[in-house]
Amino acid sequence: MSFLRRAGRVAVASSIHGNVQRRQRTRWAAEDQARAAQAQPVPPIPDLPPLPPQAAPTASMDAKIEQLTKLGELKNAGVLSDAEFEIQKARILA
Repeated sequence: MSFLRRAGRVAVASSIHGNVQRRQRTRWAAEDQARAAQAQPVPPIPDLPPLPPQAAPTASMDAKIEQLTKLGELKNAGVLSDAEFEIQKARILA
């Protein structure tokens, strides 16, 4: 067999071999990604805490003032922190 003919066959065989390897790597990479996606558990969605009960919308101004007075007394007594006081005050006034 001539040298050029043998070199041509080797070149074709090498090209085919490279194409096969490339296709296999691509397919295996896709399979690995699919397995990795299936293996990762989906984190559960945390339950939201229930909303706090809201005051009646028809509360009179006198009732609101009375609640704010009691709230101020609790803050002065040291039962409530400033942040808690502001939250409760906003809830009453809303």
